[in-house]
Amino acid sequence: MSGSGDAFKRLREIVAKLRAPGGCPWDREQTHESLLPALIEEAYEVAAAVRAQDTENLREELGDLILLAVMHSEIAEEKGRFNIDEVLQEVTAKLIRRHPHVFGDSTIGDADGVVKQWDAIKREEKGNRAARQYLADLPTALPALMRAQKAQKKAARVNFDWSEISDVVAKVDEELAETKEALASGDSSAMAAEIGDLLFAVVNLARKSGFDAETALQAATDKFVTRFHRVEDELASQGKKLGDVGLEELDQIWNAHKAEARQQSR
Repeated sequence: MSGSGDAFKRLREIVAKLRAPGGCPWDREQTHESLLPALIEEAYEVAAAVRAQDTENLREELGDLILLAVMHSEIAEEKGRFNIDEVLQEVTAKLIRRHPHVFGDSTIGDADGVVKQWDAIKREEKGNRAARQYLADLPTALPALMRAQKAQKKAARVNFDWSEISDVVAKVDEELAETKEALASGDSSAMAAEIGDLLFAVVNLARKSGFDAETALQAATDKFVTRFHRVEDELASQGKKLGDVGLEELDQIWNAHKAEARQQSR
């Protein structure tokens, strides 16, 4: 632990020096707002490393994410708001407070019970503000799929959830039928609303099936990109390029590579 503490102290010292007079001009001009894009990007790069099971890259990306947390804390300290010690003290106290089954007298023994207990303690901490509306603290900055799944998970904790997966599938079918009706009507507002409802229902299907919708869509997109590259390579081998051939020929190449991939996976 002492080694980790020394490394963290060293990082803090370096960030403070970069921000100090005579430090790095770029680092000195950064603000909470200017660092936001990097913070979001690094969080996604951590997620990508986890999905790829790339241990070395995960270590590097976690370092970048920690660096940004220290940078934000240093900026706050310069303005007299808070420092990194207060950040760490607050999250430590929160972990102890919300884990009474470990640090207190609670006797919850399963993960589902722990999540419900955490949620109840959080609402109690928030007081009257949280008591007004259960989903009031749902982050608006989350990606749409992630936010939808988080909303559904929170609702499920208070028993607002389908009991059977077949009910969820039926809801997807219902929303698909309504989307088709909206498309046939030509009403753009109705089309947008129904497509949104369909997406929400599909996210619920992923959640109820035990999958993370964001991760599932990332995997599907990666698969699409890989197959599209193969189509492009096949065209190049024939002396052709994208844009010069029609959908029928592209589809034939696509289906051939899709069939090949399925055969290899067996």
